[in-house]
Amino acid sequence: MATYRICFLPGDGIGPEIMTQARRVLDRVGERFGHTFTVTEALIGGAAIDATGGPLPQATIDTCLASDAVLLGAVGGPRWDELDPSIRPERGLLGIRKAMGLFANLRPARLFSQLRKACFLREDIVERGIDVMVVRELTGGLYFGEPRGIEVRDGERVGVNTMIYAEHEIRRIARVAFEAARRRSGRVCNVDKANVLDVSRLWREVVVATAADYPDVQLSHMYVDNAAMQLVRDPSQFDVIVTGNLFGDILSDEASIITGSIGMLPSASLGDGGPGLYEPIHGSAPDIAGQDKANPLATILSVAMMLRHTLGLEAEASAIEDAVSGVLSDGWRTGDIMEPGAKPVGCAGMGAKVAERL
Repeated sequence: MATYRICFLPGDGIGPEIMTQARRVLDRVGERFGHTFTVTEALIGGAAIDATGGPLPQATIDTCLASDAVLLGAVGGPRWDELDPSIRPERGLLGIRKAMGLFANLRPARLFSQLRKACFLREDIVERGIDVMVVRELTGGLYFGEPRGIEVRDGERVGVNTMIYAEHEIRRIARVAFEAARRRSGRVCNVDKANVLDVSRLWREVVVATAADYPDVQLSHMYVDNAAMQLVRDPSQFDVIVTGNLFGDILSDEASIITGSIGMLPSASLGDGGPGLYEPIHGSAPDIAGQDKANPLATILSVAMMLRHTLGLEAEASAIEDAVSGVLSDGWRTGDIMEPGAKPVGCAGMGAKVAERL
C-alpha cells in the first residue's frame, strides 16, 4: 500500500466546496486501488489575508514543499479588491508558483462527447473531436523580462516590457511538451513568431535541437497568429502545443473556451522534480459561492492530472476520467453545462455521483 502526502489549498469563493468533492473522489480512489492519501490543508489568497494579513504565509510554502503534490481550489474575490496590489489574493498564487519552482503550465482542452452541444464551434468541426494540450512556459518571457516599467522619454510616458528567454528555459519547457506528447498522440506543434521576433528564432532553434532526443514524436511549427485561427478552424489537428508565456496565456484561454464550459477544465503547473500544483482554471466564482451551484468536475479532473503527472498513477487517473464520462453519460449536469432533458445536480451531488461511479 502506497502513501502519498497531498496539500490542499481551498482558497476563496467556491474553492472550499469544490475541494470537498475532490477529497471525496481522492478518498474513493484510495479505497479502490489500495493507496493512502494523507491530506493537509493550508491557507492561500483571501482566506490567508483574513487569517494572517498576507496572501501566502510561510507555513503554506513549507507545507507545499513537504508534500508529494498540491491541489488548489481558487483565489480572489471582490471583498479584497481594494487592497494594495502587492498583498491581493492573486499574489499568493504567483508566489506559490515561484516558491515551488513551477515553470510549465499544462492546460488540456478536451470536449467530452456528452457535451458536444455546449461547444461553440460548427457541428462538422466538433465531429472531428477536440483534445488539445497547451504547454505554456510560466516563469519567463514578456511577463517577467527586464527592463520593464513606465518612464518618461522626450516629455511623454513610455511603457517598456522585455521578451527574453535563455536556452535552458526553452529546452526544459520543450522537454515537458515532448514527454506529454509521448503519453498522448505523439505530436508537438511549436508556436512562435520566428518570422518577426529574434527571441522566437532562438526559441525555434532550441525546440528543434531538443526534438532530436524524441525521434518518436512528430514536431511541427506554426506562427502564433495562424495558430489562433487554426484552433477555431480545426482544433483536431493539434495534440500538444508548446509555446512561450504570452502566447500560451492567450492560446490556452482560447482553447479552453471552445470546449463550451471552463467548469470542465483542469490544469497543472510543474517544475524540475518536486511537487506539482494542480487547479481548475475557472476561478473563485464568488457570485455562487456557498450555494451548492459550482461545477466540481474541473477540480476532480485536476486530481486525475495530479495522479498521472506527479504521482505516476495512470490507471487511477484514467479511472477518474472514466467516472466523469460515465456520470455525464447518465445525464447529470450542473448549471453551467445544463441542457434540455438533463438531470440537474449540485456541487455535492456531482461529487457524490463521480465517487459512486468509481
